[in-house]
Amino acid sequence: MSVEVMNRYDATVRLRARLGDEDAVIGGIGNTNFDLWAAGPRNLNFYMLGSMGLAVPIALGVALAQPGRRVIALEGDGSILMQLGCLSTLAKMAPGNLGTIIMDNGCYQITGSQPTGTAFGTDVEAVANACGLAHTATVATEAALDAALDRFWQIEAPWVIVVKIDSEPPRGTTERDPLRIRMRFMDALTLA
Repeated sequence: MSVEVMNRYDATVRLRARLGDEDAVIGGIGNTNFDLWAAGPRNLNFYMLGSMGLAVPIALGVALAQPGRRVIALEGDGSILMQLGCLSTLAKMAPGNLGTIIMDNGCYQITGSQPTGTAFGTDVEAVANACGLAHTATVATEAALDAALDRFWQIEAPWVIVVKIDSEPPRGTTERDPLRIRMRFMDALTLA
């Protein structure tokens, strides 16, 4: 029996099409942010380099500092498993402008495809619920992703969508200049 999954790049393009001019996106390390870059670079995208598990905490900081701005954290399953505590902090702080999308292919793809806990049954959506996050979904098709985004996009509470994806390689590679990435993002936050 085959399991239905989406392509990470296709899911990212669907998200990218919904972004408004002032929406900020924090792309977790590796293939998640590589496909975010390939979907169309934006000044309000922050492309993390070498900081595994910190997309949600950084996005939470941006969301709290700028409550009038929608912020999206894009994370991988390995990275969120490394920082599960951030989900309980997210539930406690409850920013109404923060959404989290977790791309779950069941492996640490960028380092050799070693399996993550989700390959053995860890259910990230259930963990998010147990942490106190009420607005969650797990999706594996474009229609289901669109429906979850339709449901959560305008609510004033944090939400989490786990997207079951394949292990296709990314469509691009992020630029590798951390100072330029940081300054461009910070300038965009100030100007927008």
